[in-house]
Amino acid sequence: MSPRLTVGQLFERMKEPLELELLGPAVGLDREITSPEASSPGLVLAGYINRFPYQRIQVLGETEISYLQSLESDVRRQNLEQFFAFPLPCAFITKQLDPPEPLQRLAAESGVALMRTSLKTAEFYRLIKPYLADLFAPTTTLHGSLADVYGVGVFFTGKSGIGKSECVLDLVERGHRLVADDLVFVSRRGNDVLIGKGHELQRHFMEIRGVGLLDIPAIFGIHAVRQQKRIEVVVVLEEWDAGAHVDRTGLDVQTINILGVDVPRITVHLNPGKNITVIAEVIAMNHLLRYYRGYDSATAFNERLIGQMRQTADAQRYLQEDEE
Repeated sequence: MSPRLTVGQLFERMKEPLELELLGPAVGLDREITSPEASSPGLVLAGYINRFPYQRIQVLGETEISYLQSLESDVRRQNLEQFFAFPLPCAFITKQLDPPEPLQRLAAESGVALMRTSLKTAEFYRLIKPYLADLFAPTTTLHGSLADVYGVGVFFTGKSGIGKSECVLDLVERGHRLVADDLVFVSRRGNDVLIGKGHELQRHFMEIRGVGLLDIPAIFGIHAVRQQKRIEVVVVLEEWDAGAHVDRTGLDVQTINILGVDVPRITVHLNPGKNITVIAEVIAMNHLLRYYRGYDSATAFNERLIGQMRQTADAQRYLQEDEE
């Protein structure tokens, strides 16, 4: 379900960061913003209306305002009437510029909220685009624990009571950082980036069965937590099953799809005495080698083994062909 954002909500939430003021009467504040994009009207102000993305927030900078001022009053009025004939969500004027006549009047008559900011156009885009992108990003919730291990976002999942929180607690004690425990909110940024964070109220608290709730930054310090982290590896914790098929080489790379993004998936079977914390650290370091250094341990060993087998086969063939 897409989030609902009205023009009035945007104005109240971003009034201070964007240094906004409302021009004219308070009209159109209940209009819904349905697109995460913001753009300038472009050629629409010159009368060309084909391919006009009117669903977006409209931003009029110095170029647009100076162009409108250069037009004859009749032409300017005609082009602006054509502009406001579209069901625009709202419009912004940057750099504290004064709207040329009859822009403000036509906006009010069309029920379009007109706002002004003292920010430069580039700075306005820099602040509003991440806000809209984050708000409209596809989201989901996952049951598990997310930690920053050597700079790698490792998400631990598994059935309830398997030891996800205990594993992350041990990682925090070893100097790594907690992002979220039990419930992780995930949003997709762009095409292939997943960002995980915790609930506002529950963030950075951990539940350890038999102990209760733990305030991690209060116990380990503020350096033991972070607000959000990209999810790069999913570690599935499962109970040991002697009959289960276990990948012994790592050549069979498995993935899990989260919000349309394939993330490496590693299954760790737990049995008494297995140090899952060290294994988690090695998983993170191996991920760094594979995806940032281009070195895959399993592939390198496999190539070395194949090379040795070829050398042995060549030597045997040479000896067989020696008839003396």
